[in-house]
This record gives sequence, structure tokens and C-alpha cells, in this order.
Amino acid sequence: MTKYLMFAKSQMQINTAYSAWYWAGTASSIMRLMIMFYFWHAVYEGKDTIQNLTLQDMLTYIVVAMFIQGYVSGVGNELAHDIRDGNIAIELMRPYDVIFKLIFMDFGGKITHFFRETLPLMVIAFLFIDLSLPGSAEAALLFLISAALGVWIGTFFDLMIGIIAFWTVNVWGLRVLKEGVITFFSGALVPITLFPGWLETLSSYLPFQAMVFTPVSIYTGILEGSDAYIAVLIQLGWCLGMFLIMKLIWSQAIKKVTIFGG
Repeated sequence: MTKYLMFAKSQMQINTAYSAWYWAGTASSIMRLMIMFYFWHAVYEGKDTIQNLTLQDMLTYIVVAMFIQGYVSGVGNELAHDIRDGNIAIELMRPYDVIFKLIFMDFGGKITHFFRETLPLMVIAFLFIDLSLPGSAEAALLFLISAALGVWIGTFFDLMIGIIAFWTVNVWGLRVLKEGVITFFSGALVPITLFPGWLETLSSYLPFQAMVFTPVSIYTGILEGSDAYIAVLIQLGWCLGMFLIMKLIWSQAIKKVTIFGG
């Protein structure tokens, strides 16, 4: 376990090594927050509610969704680079599990992301946007559990995309497509409840809504009571399913390396 924690620490050091790049990420997030704030103010001009959501409800949803979306991607890109450059063969010979190494590196990256982007945005949101809090302590606790499950689902899915590099020359286009699909179908852009009926139904059968929409809906009260608990159980099912699929694809990829003498 200690060696894996060292990977997390080293990733934190890498992420904070270049101060200009570090603070540029903070400024970019604040700019995005301002854009979303004025955009939704313009959308709600002359309207009290949209689909039973007030402007305050919508701003709370969008800001919390921004927080969570920043964590759903993992280190699939790092894995894809190692595969493309041939470094994966060396990594597989070292005395640690490559997947666990990547997950702990990702954990270190997420810690720096929290201090670089999430924490400043939280301060700004609560001070200037009057961000609403969960309706109860139970909802707050369930939100944290749901958010953690959403992050794990995103991490496993990201690793799956990275592993595909074993079978293709470059996964850049696939990763761009992945980001677009996740942003839209996870509900990070707009609440899924605003989708047309058929598209909302389709989204409910995909894993992406479990990454962002479910935890944010619990936070904002869109999902309450037994519906919230059922949604978390569904998330748990997706989390376990994505992990098993990722491990299956990984085992097949390792056989491919062995076959070709990697």
C-alpha cells in the first residue's frame, strides 16, 4: 500500500510543479463558472421556473455538476500513452499492479484538483451565487456516497477507453468523443429532466447519468426518499459492472501483449 501512496504523492508533486499552469487551471474554472452564471440568468430572463426548477435551483444544479464532472475522468489517457509508446511492457514487469498504480496516481491528481479548482469555486459559489445546501443531513451524506460512486464509475470507464489503445494506434478521437458523450448524457451540461421524453428514457439505461446526474439530483432534492436510495443502489450496480468489464478487457489486453512478446 505504501508504494501506491507514493504514486499518489508523486502525481501531486507533478501537478503542482508548474505554478503558472496550476493557477491557469484555477482561472479557467472561475471563468467557466462566470459564463454559466450569466448564461442561465439570460435563459431565465422573464421566467420564474423551467420544468419546475427556479433559477436558484438551476444554478445550484449546474455548479454542483461542475464540481463532480471535474473528477469523473481518470488516467485512461496516461495508460493509452504508455501503450502507444511501448512503456507498458516495462510497467508490466515491475513489482506492482499497473491498474492500481494508475488509480492511485489519479487519486493524487484529484487531490490537487480539489485545492486548485473545487475549493476556490466552492468559496465563490457560496459567497456570490448563494449556492443552496442539501435539504437534510441524510441527503448530504447520501450525496457524498453517490458522488464517490459516480467518480469510481467514471474512473473505470476512463480506464476502459485507455485499454482500447492495445487494439488501435491512437485513442485521441475516441477520448474526445467520450468527453462529449459524458458531458451530455451525464447531465453535467443540463439536467436530464430537461431532455425530451425518449432521450431521458435512453439516458436512464446508460451509465453516464450515474456519474453526475444522480449525485447532483440527490443534492438538489430532485431525487428524495426511497427514489434516492434506489438510485444509489443502481450506481453501485454500475460501479461493480464497470469494474468487472474493465478487468475483463484488461486481462484480454495482457494476453495480447504476451502473444506478441511484450
